[in-house]
Amino acid sequence: MTPDLSPRKAAYYTLGCKLNFAESSTIGKILGDRGFRRALPDEAPDICVINTCSVTETADKKGRSLIRRLSRQWPGATLVVTGCYAQLKPGEVASIEGVDIVLGSKEKLRIAEYLDRWEASRKPIVESTRHNDIRTFDPSCERGERTRWWLKVQDGCDYYCTYCTIPFARGRSRSGLIPDLVEQARRAAASGAKEIVLTGVNVGEFGSDNGQDFLSLLRALDAVEGIERYRISSIEPNLLTEEIIRWVATEARAFMPHFHIPLQSGSDRVLRLMNRRYDTALFASRIALIRDLIPDAFIGVDVIAGSRGETPEEWERGLRFIEGLDVTRLHVFPYSERPGTAALMMNAPEVEPGERHRRAAALQRVSDARISALLRRSEGEVRTVLWEHVLHDDPTLMTGLTDNYIRVVAPAREELLNTTTPTLLSTPDPDREETIRGSIMEIPVDPAPLSAGDISTKSQ
Repeated sequence: MTPDLSPRKAAYYTLGCKLNFAESSTIGKILGDRGFRRALPDEAPDICVINTCSVTETADKKGRSLIRRLSRQWPGATLVVTGCYAQLKPGEVASIEGVDIVLGSKEKLRIAEYLDRWEASRKPIVESTRHNDIRTFDPSCERGERTRWWLKVQDGCDYYCTYCTIPFARGRSRSGLIPDLVEQARRAAASGAKEIVLTGVNVGEFGSDNGQDFLSLLRALDAVEGIERYRISSIEPNLLTEEIIRWVATEARAFMPHFHIPLQSGSDRVLRLMNRRYDTALFASRIALIRDLIPDAFIGVDVIAGSRGETPEEWERGLRFIEGLDVTRLHVFPYSERPGTAALMMNAPEVEPGERHRRAAALQRVSDARISALLRRSEGEVRTVLWEHVLHDDPTLMTGLTDNYIRVVAPAREELLNTTTPTLLSTPDPDREETIRGSIMEIPVDPAPLSAGDISTKSQ
């Protein structure tokens, strides 16, 4: 019998934040260098890598459900589980039937080493380092399956908000070095990158461990030739300084008019209970400055509904504050009780789960109205769109994002993928939420697209 010499196949599944997606892409490159190729849809993989989230109990449930489904679907595959859920509850993850390897936050990018151990012994592996002992910064700059690249600039968090487990999952705040990060951006540009998203757990803390500062990083990255767009994945309002906002508005070459800023509550009393490091006055001042200097900026805001201490009075006060903010979209999360958090020890009234979801629904209605208003205001505008990929559910269309983060669809032209074009925005797409139709105004002289094989039309 002729031996099977075809490359081994790996499938990747990522839950949670952009930082997880960045690290999943790095894991994919690590395994790719070991001879693994990405499994095609419905193709049986030799290894499944599941990068989990644990920001809420719902995230844990999604992780468990995905692990069990993949174990049943691909019983012959080696199942590797990593990410925040694996870091926080390694024993619980290891007890799920079919799991072969469990890797914590410090171990995930050493996956090749653990695979070698597994293949030598076929004995389950569970490795996780205590969060206080996670001190190293592991770099990551990869494209993943679309055109945008993710550059990890920071990891961990020193804030210890009372509702949050992430410092226990990711460890203390630590950063890369500016020259190294700039070099990674240069290599990405040489590989065809047009847009890079700066990721981290608390990116505004960049440099707090090594004497650098975030604005210096932004200035250095902005000078990298070939990168047309940068976005900051998310930044705390107290760390989004007026100096940074003014620099983006008046000096930056490639940083887009797009901010994602966690608010979490519109009540000062609840913010204090959460151990947040700002108040509503500071938050409102940051929004007002952005709107004054960059009127068409996209501003996304995280909000938690029904946290401990959010009495009916504080809820109404917070809702009124949020309704008065000139923001673009709310990312709404019903409060989730997390074991080990300080919130469980507070003498503060608990909000019933049903009421949490009612409040979340009210906030979502505010968000839906804001997005609808943005799309209506954008009709007839010409904005630059970076075309990302052909839609897997409709290959006659491609999709991309405007500079200010509006999702656009237009007739597919593969030669334009990973290029930017001026595009006339027309009407909201009735078949896709938060999406507008567009018509390309002109063709770039030198599009230099990625090959069709480099751009996936499917997201696993």
